[in-house]
Amino acid sequence: MAKRTAIIKRDTTETTVKVELNVDGRGDYRINTGLRMFDHMLSQLAKHGIFDMNISASGDNPHHVVEDVGICLGEAFRRSLGERQGIVRMSHAVVPMDESLSMVAIDVGGRGYAVVETSFTGESIAGLPVDLVRHFLETFAIEAKINIHAKVMAGINDHHKAEALFKALARALDDATRIDERIKGRVPSTKGEPETEDDSS
Repeated sequence: MAKRTAIIKRDTTETTVKVELNVDGRGDYRINTGLRMFDHMLSQLAKHGIFDMNISASGDNPHHVVEDVGICLGEAFRRSLGERQGIVRMSHAVVPMDESLSMVAIDVGGRGYAVVETSFTGESIAGLPVDLVRHFLETFAIEAKINIHAKVMAGINDHHKAEALFKALARALDDATRIDERIKGRVPSTKGEPETEDDSS
């Protein structure tokens, strides 16, 4: 099987971002975005999704950094999965963290869309504006062409809610991107693989 890896670089007047991803990894990671709480959340994706991820980012403000990391990580998943042949495709996970409970359901089917319900009570989590959790998930979904439904189902502590949400995303991504040996080499869709015609002759 071809390696499912990608390296994405993005350099703008607002941010500099580099993402290295191995979908079939061991959960190893090196993450430095300058936002320690964001680093902590991204590390949940790597560790619990069992993806190898190296992410470095810097920028002029937290919004631009989170958004551009979402863009690059989403593109890394999209590229590394290629035509998505043989993957399980759809999955979900419900993850508790103390008093909090979060759910994520995904379809890695080529349609980028996100519905996010978070119910945070504060304005930030250790310096990370809470709205950037939603913004990251939406940006990631669009760039990865993944349908994500994410919901905080219960909880009091905003840190616990967000961490459970990222862990649920990790588990759902791990399950959905796995190769199902029964359909190896085939696209998991009733549409099949698109055919193109050459009318140039």
